[in-house]
Order: sequence, then C-alpha cells, then structure tokens
Amino acid sequence: MLKFFAAGPEVPVDTGSDIDGRFRHYRMRIIAAITLAYAISYMCRLAINIVKKPLIDQGIFTPLELGMIGSALFYTYAAGKLVNGFVADHSNVKRLFAAGLVLSALCNIAMGFSTVFWVTVMIWGLNGWFQSYGAPSCVVALASWFSNRERGRYYGIWSTAHSIGEGLTFALVTALVAAGGWHWGFWGPGIATLIAAVAAFYAMVDRPRTLGLPTVADWRNDHYAAPAEGAPERGVFATQLSILAIPAVWVLALASAANYVTRYAINSWGILYLQEARGFSLGEAGVMLTASTLAGVAGALAFGFISDKFFGARRPPANLLFGVVEIIGLLIFFYGPEGHGWVLLGAVLFGLGMTGLVTSLGGLFAIDICPKRVAGAALGMVGVFSYLGAAVQEQVSGALIDANMHVTGSTRIYDFEPVIWFWIGCSIVATLLATTLWNTKLRD
Repeated sequence: MLKFFAAGPEVPVDTGSDIDGRFRHYRMRIIAAITLAYAISYMCRLAINIVKKPLIDQGIFTPLELGMIGSALFYTYAAGKLVNGFVADHSNVKRLFAAGLVLSALCNIAMGFSTVFWVTVMIWGLNGWFQSYGAPSCVVALASWFSNRERGRYYGIWSTAHSIGEGLTFALVTALVAAGGWHWGFWGPGIATLIAAVAAFYAMVDRPRTLGLPTVADWRNDHYAAPAEGAPERGVFATQLSILAIPAVWVLALASAANYVTRYAINSWGILYLQEARGFSLGEAGVMLTASTLAGVAGALAFGFISDKFFGARRPPANLLFGVVEIIGLLIFFYGPEGHGWVLLGAVLFGLGMTGLVTSLGGLFAIDICPKRVAGAALGMVGVFSYLGAAVQEQVSGALIDANMHVTGSTRIYDFEPVIWFWIGCSIVATLLATTLWNTKLRD
C-alpha cells in the first residue's frame, strides 16, 4: 500500500525527447485535473451547510450539535493537512489525490443515511481526514510543474476551485435538497466526486524528474537565487523540518487561521443567517452565496495576476488590498440597508476579497517563502492552523448562535449580533498580520 502511493524514482533527463512539448502537454492536463476535480470534491465538505435548517427544523440536530459535527471535520482536516502535507512531498500525488476523493465521496454517501449524533460526528470527522489528501497533492503538483514567477497565476487558477466548489454547493446542492430532501445534499456530491476521482487519476502524472524531464525551475530558468556552490544538499525530511525555523511561516499560519474563521463562518452559517435575519428563502440565500463564490473565482485569478504582474510576485501588498475589500464587503453584507441589492453587493465584495486572501494565506505565500521541494509540508504547516481556526469558529459560532436563539411557541428567534462581530474581528486580525510580512524573503 505504501509502495503504491510512493513517488517514482528520479531518472536521467531524456534530452532526445521533445521536452518543451511534453511540459506543455502535462501542465495543461494537470492544471485542468486539479482545478476541476478539487472543485467537485469541495461539495463533499460543504454539503452539511446546506442542510442545517432542515436538520434543525425536523428536530434531528440542534445548532449546538451541528456546530460539533461541523468542527469534527475541521479538526481532522487540520491534523490531516499537516500529516498529509508532509506525506505528499514523498508521494505520487496523482494516486494520493484520487484516493482521497474516493474515500471522501463514500463518507458523504454514508452521511445521507445517518441521523445518530455520534455516528454522524465520526463519519464527518473521517471525511475531514480524507479531504485533507486533496490540497497538499494539488500544491505539490503546482510546485513541481509551475515555476516561481508564473506560479501566482497558476495557483490563482487552481484556487478558483474553492469558489467553483462553493458555487456548485450553493446552486446545485441547494436545488437537490429542495427537490429531494436533505439526504440528497450528501448523496449528490458523493456520486459526483467518485466520477471526478476516476478522471483525475487518468489525467495527472508524477513529478517531472520521474518522467525524464528536468525540474521546472531549470526548464524555465526561473530561480530566485542561484544555488550556492558546494552547498550540502539536505534530505527531504530535513528540509521539511527546516521550515519550522522560518518566523514568517508562523505569522502566516496565524493570519490564515484568523482568515479561515470568517471564510468558513459565511460558508457554514451564511444560509441560516440570510434565511432567519434577512428573511430570504433557501433559494434566494443560495443565489446570494453563489454570487459571492462567482466573485471569488475572479478574486483568485485577480490575486495571482496582480501580485505577479504589478508587485513582482510579492504577495503582501496584494494581501492588504484584498483584505480591505473583504472587510468592506462584510460590513455591507451585515449592516447595509435592507434589500437584495445591498446584500448582493456585500456578498460579491466579500467573495472577491476573501478568495484573494485564501489564495495567498492558504498556500501560495507559504510556497513562496519555503523551499519548493517541500511545498506539501509548507502547505500542511499553514493548513493545520487554518483549519484549527475553522474548527474553533464552528464551535464558537454554533454556541453563540444557540445561546442567542429564543424559542417562542414554534418560532425560533435569532440574535446574530455577537457572532457577527466575532467574524468581522477575525478578518481584521488576519489582514493586519498578513501585512506585517511586507519584506519577507522568498526562496527557491
């Protein structure tokens, strides 16, 4: 089993082959596979957010219990992202990625049958672990096949998968739940992800050196600095451990944790907020958050392009710009005038700014400031903090919403004010921390 997942051995460069043509062919297959398959698999972690209201209304789970179920995924995902980030640096990532998709899909199909609290916690927690195979595999593929000064653009393309997956969840899964009940909120994403796993397995390949190609940095002649003559080469594991000595990695991890609080707050509780506080129907709430995710696609692409082209592949100036846009969007979303137009404007600005920051803080910036051979470990280091933040959010938000919910007869009355300021405060902290990394050194 371990041998099946292990990366292939490096082989001598085949100078007689069409190196340029092979690189172009594989790169296009890889970017398409990791973007589309990861987007589809994203529904398998967000499905529970669509079914919260029917689960509450049918008396299956309380908001507090749903917060605990949701946090189970984030805790296991956080641990898994760290562990599997280190594992991905040693793995054939096409196999690791496809396996994670299959196992996550099976967990979602099982969720459609579960109404027992602790069984549901266990299944959703397992889903988080299997979901954590995905991002490290994709980031290792990006670091292996795309060079320093172009990586921002291609990372931005891959990051659109987050928003595409969210959009599919809010549009398609909402429609499935409305038509077939809450069970289909899990079964639909599970079936789609099984299909995506097969497609990704056949589209992706191992690292360039295992295929007789040079490293992408050598092929593109794109190094941040020339290697020092006579410098000893570290092994992969020693290089992985070396990232713990980079102070900027720890600051970045904390910034990402705060950022993920707000990111998953809107994903997890936005539908419920719009229904209960703004009086939207399930369909209307789904449309608003779908618009936010479409703006997120533009945000991910724009962040990569702006940081590469206008700031010379420096991320901090773009972090500040997108962080301010996100905070303005949140203020309009929660405190703008009544009316669908204002809520839509807030949702769009939030999606644009948030996804730009997720692109940077959630992985791209970590790859920039750490050695590329250990991109998986760099992502795992930041990822464990990111999803601990998301997990804490889920529990704190669930508790705050439950504590400020009052039942009058058969009517539930929600006071979202305390939890809203928890969310906005975390966005402000994330932006400030990210801005402190203004002069951080980049590494090959």
